Amino acid sequence: MIIDSHAHIMTAVHGTSATGPTRSLSWGKVRWGDKTIQLLPPFNESTTFPAEALLAQMDWAGVERAVLLQGPFYGEANAYVASAVERWPDRFVGAFAPDPQAPNAQEIFKRCVEEYGLRIVKFELTEPTGLTGRYPDLRIDAPQFSWIFEAAQRDGLVVTFDLGKIGSRAYQTEAVASIAERYPDLQIVIAHLAQPPTNESGNAELNAIWEEQILLGHRANVSFDLSALPAYSPSYDEYPYAAAQDYIRRAAQLIGAGKIMWGTDVPGLLTSGSYRQLLNFVRLHCDFLSAGEKAQVLGLNALRVYWSFSS
Repeated sequence: MIIDSHAHIMTAVHGTSATGPTRSLSWGKVRWGDKTIQLLPPFNESTTFPAEALLAQMDWAGVERAVLLQGPFYGEANAYVASAVERWPDRFVGAFAPDPQAPNAQEIFKRCVEEYGLRIVKFELTEPTGLTGRYPDLRIDAPQFSWIFEAAQRDGLVVTFDLGKIGSRAYQTEAVASIAERYPDLQIVIAHLAQPPTNESGNAELNAIWEEQILLGHRANVSFDLSALPAYSPSYDEYPYAAAQDYIRRAAQLIGAGKIMWGTDVPGLLTSGSYRQLLNFVRLHCDFLSAGEKAQVLGLNALRVYWSFSS
C-alpha cells in the first residue's frame, strides 16, 4: 500500500500570510501579498487543485490513499475537505487547521470534529504563512492551548505540526517535546522531515539543530513525514533529488524507517517534479532502505498513524 501522508486540495487559493493575502490568478500563478509566484505548473487557466485532480494524480502513480492537510496559505477549506472525505472515505482522511488564538477556536474545533468528522489537527507555525507570522510570541506549548491537546488525545485525533525553517520562531523543538511528554497517547507528526538544511548540508550547527528535532522520533508518539524535501534542495539538484535522499538516509539512521512517512505536499510541489517523480525518488532510488523499510515509509507507517482510529 502506498499513502501520500501530506497533500492539499483547493478550489481556489484564498488564504492569508504574514505579507498579505494569497489569491489564485491564472495558469498556475498566485498573488501573494504584493508579488506573484508560480505555485502550480500551467496546467489550465484556473489555478485550482480539486479533490478530483489529486485522485487522478494518485491513480496515475498507483497511490491508494492520501492525508488531506490544510494551511493558511491555501485558505480555510474545512467543509470542502470534509466533503471529499465523505465522497471517498476509502481514499482520504482530512485535517483542519485552527487558529488557537481565535476567540471562537473551541467552537471551530468542536464543529470540525463532531460535525465534519475531521480526524487531524494541523498547526502551521511557519513565519511566512503560519501562526508565528501572525503571533510572533506564540508558543504552541503555552498553557492556554492545553485544551487542544487534551481533546485530541481524548478523541484519538492526530496532531500534525509544520515547524518551519531551522532558526525561525516556528522551530519549536522543545515545545513539541513537552507536548509529546505530557500527552503520551497523542499521535504527533512533524511535517517535512523537520526541514533539513539541504542548501547548507555542511553546516554543522544547522545539522545539529535538525538532528535534535529528528531525535524526537525516539518518542513512541512522534513521527515525521518527508513531504516537500525536493523543494528544499539546491536549485541544481534535480530528480532524483540526491540532497533529499541524503537526509532521508540520515533520518532513517537516527530514528529508524518506522518513524518516517512518504508524502508530497502537492499541489505546490508539482513545480519541483511530477507526482510520479515525487514518489519514485523514494520508491526507486532510496536504495539504502530495505524492501521492508520502503514498505513502511511508503504506506504502512501512515496507515498506522493516520488510520488507527478506524481500526
